[in-house]
Amino acid sequence: MGCIESLPYEVLLRGSSFKEGRDYIRKNFSEHRDVQPGFKIFDTHIIGVPPISIGLDDDYVIFPYTKPCYGTFLLRIQDPTEAARIRALK
Repeated sequence: MGCIESLPYEVLLRGSSFKEGRDYIRKNFSEHRDVQPGFKIFDTHIIGVPPISIGLDDDYVIFPYTKPCYGTFLLRIQDPTEAARIRALK
């Protein structure tokens, strides 16, 4: 895929800290995985303060995305293939 901005996404939080995003995911989604900065999602390396939580909700992937000069957003993207790949992480 390569460019997250070209995907149809929903913004759940704007201008949030990584802790706020992590807390939101853990509170609102029963299924989540913690990853380290540099983890590849949608063919893009994500950055952040570890641990970075990625939420899963059916075919949706919820994760923090930082755009330089704009801040950090918590995004929700529907992608069954990416959700299955992340679910397979131990």
